[in-house]
Amino acid sequence: MPWARRRALERARPRDWPRAGCASGRMPGPNNGVGPARPGAGRWPVQSRMPVTFRAHTLDNGLTIIGEVDDAAHTAAAGFFVRTGARDEPPQIMGVSHFLEHMMFKGTPGRSGEEINRAFDAMGARANAYTSSELTAFHAAVLPEHAPTAIGLLADMLRPALRDEDFAAEKGVILEEIAMYQDDPGWVLYDRAMEEHYGGHPLALRVLGTQQTVGAMRVEQMREYFGARYSSDNTVVALAGRIDFDAAVVQVAGLCGSWRRTGAARAQAHPSLSGRAFRVRQRNISRAYRMSVSEGPGIGSELRYAAFVLAQALGSQDNSRLHWAIVEPGLAEEAEAGYEPRDGIGDLRVFVACQPERLEECWTAVEREIDALADTLTEDDIARVRARVATGVTVAGERPDGRMHRLGRLWSYLHQYSTLEEELARVGRVSLGDVRDLARALATGPRTVGTLLPETE
Repeated sequence: MPWARRRALERARPRDWPRAGCASGRMPGPNNGVGPARPGAGRWPVQSRMPVTFRAHTLDNGLTIIGEVDDAAHTAAAGFFVRTGARDEPPQIMGVSHFLEHMMFKGTPGRSGEEINRAFDAMGARANAYTSSELTAFHAAVLPEHAPTAIGLLADMLRPALRDEDFAAEKGVILEEIAMYQDDPGWVLYDRAMEEHYGGHPLALRVLGTQQTVGAMRVEQMREYFGARYSSDNTVVALAGRIDFDAAVVQVAGLCGSWRRTGAARAQAHPSLSGRAFRVRQRNISRAYRMSVSEGPGIGSELRYAAFVLAQALGSQDNSRLHWAIVEPGLAEEAEAGYEPRDGIGDLRVFVACQPERLEECWTAVEREIDALADTLTEDDIARVRARVATGVTVAGERPDGRMHRLGRLWSYLHQYSTLEEELARVGRVSLGDVRDLARALATGPRTVGTLLPETE
């Protein structure tokens, strides 16, 4: 199966969709090694099992290369992270970031799309790409001896040919994806909830775009957007695992040193959130769906760790308040809470799916749990959830590709690196008071509440 088709499902689904990665309140990024949870503990003892060395270098044109070098690793991972996504798009070409991600796999001036696919296959690479509201990333995990080839291939891909005929053909693929996800009720509700919640703010823009914006898009508009956003000073190269960092810097300088700066900026106006309710109907569904969206801490806030703990306690997996109050008794088939930290703001979401006749009863139970959360959480609850959060990021960080993703994301957002010990210390410092304060804000603050119901005859 061609790479573009094999990647389509994951690539089209934004990272910040409620059930596509952060729905269960997972911490962003990997770590390794964790001590036992202790109620009320301010820090955890850590024995690092994978000593790594952090390296960073910025080229003259502003492109930054960062790496966690681990000579004991059995693989190497590389990723190019571009600080651009749906929120950075002109509304009239909404969806261009995701469309452009597709086009990177269609060929460069010196390499066809088929040659790109064959090159990844020849390395045995685990390669992929994604677009979110704020980032676009292209990445590969390979055996260490193939790392220079993977870096070279990714660098070449990021200067695509953007041929007219490829643009026209891929537009059809994108329109098919949009149509496919319009049949997914969770996707439909999420898109609409974000539009209502963020209103006129750029975070309301859809990652996939719409049939109208993608259908009317011209290749000249894509080329202009590419030239403005895919610049050296808006790109981070993240490396992890068994990497020769000095050699990689020389290689990237040779491949990307001629990329130009553009001073690409992002609008940072804070959205005006007042809370609102909406209701829509959809054909060919049998269940009812409801989602609430509330303000949460941004990715630069230390409170983001408490927000992940709150989301876990409220609605993560099988051992959460919503599961025991709503799913286990049979009121709903699904009940989840999630937190997504963004640039300057975040959002806390609650999502349920149930039979239409039980929706109001189900949502009353949800509201009851949210209202009671601040007063009923205990130190033992927080200790258990902290341990679960730390375990998740530790497991994710046991492979270089997980560390590469964390490096790329954090540096793209914050120009910051944290060691394992520092990251786990932040998790360990999450207090009952922090989580209770966020729970009170969730219960009393403005919320956007959206409902999706089956269309009646």
